[in-house]
Amino acid sequence: MKGTIFSGAIFIFLCASALSAADRMRIGYSSISGAYVGIWVAHDAGFFAKEGLDDQIILIPNGTQLAQVTVAGEVDVASLGGAAAISAALSGADFKVIGNNVNKLVFSMYARPEIKRVEDLRGKKIGITRIGTSADISARHALRQHNLDPKDVILLQLGAISSVAGALKAGTIDAGMVSPPTLFLMEKLGFKEIASITDMNLAFPNPAMIVLGDIIRKKPDLIDRFMRAYVRGVHRARTDRDFTIKSYAKYTTVQDTAILQKAYDFYVEKIVEKAPYINMTGMQNALDEVAKTIPAAKHAKPEQFVDTRFLDKLEKSGLLSELYK
Repeated sequence: MKGTIFSGAIFIFLCASALSAADRMRIGYSSISGAYVGIWVAHDAGFFAKEGLDDQIILIPNGTQLAQVTVAGEVDVASLGGAAAISAALSGADFKVIGNNVNKLVFSMYARPEIKRVEDLRGKKIGITRIGTSADISARHALRQHNLDPKDVILLQLGAISSVAGALKAGTIDAGMVSPPTLFLMEKLGFKEIASITDMNLAFPNPAMIVLGDIIRKKPDLIDRFMRAYVRGVHRARTDRDFTIKSYAKYTTVQDTAILQKAYDFYVEKIVEKAPYINMTGMQNALDEVAKTIPAAKHAKPEQFVDTRFLDKLEKSGLLSELYK
């Protein structure tokens, strides 16, 4: 009996020691979008924990706000639109882009059924998340592609993609910028896609992963472990459809199986990178967008916002070759 008690005490002590040894990691993401599947699955599958990370994943529902939270030191790794990241860096934020979840803008403009074309939106209300976010940039790009100036419409900041969808359903806006899985829901409800920014294939860090310079300098191993867990998460997503769809349901709160399956097929099979590679053309495009409102961006180079050492180390480790052999 004493031996059993003693063994139990040792077990509890060892478990407590393992937990205390884990390094806290707070991972922020900026919207309910399938682009974050690598983070979601890595958390649900326990890959961060296996790397000795006591991870907490946090939704901060727009990129501008998430950048501010990261600068304040309340998030360790943040995944948000590249333009918001660059804007913050140009304003003095000490962080770098270490990778991109996705390297193109992934949005659609959905409108009320009576609106047939983007040109029909002159003088009407379009819902976005926040000025300067990927949703805003996508809206402006779509308007320009259809010979409209953003000043020709009313862009309303609604805070989150779910709020854009809600406003469209309520009839308080005429069109809105949404991404999967929300756009599949809007389609089911009878709203019409009048512009696909995704099909325009505009290279863009959407989202990008950023880390404070202080963490890069003092705790580089923390980022290495994050990267390993992340790519394992993406691999699990690509090879375990059922598990991944459960993660989608959990974080998006969508319960419609058909919509979840569409989101999986769209993001996992077509959009999300196997590893968080950085497309420098996309970084330049983001910088060009920022330059429209921040003059300093005109003289900046995309390379100054990027730190590729963690991607380089990941490549040299052989992990990707092992996962995808």
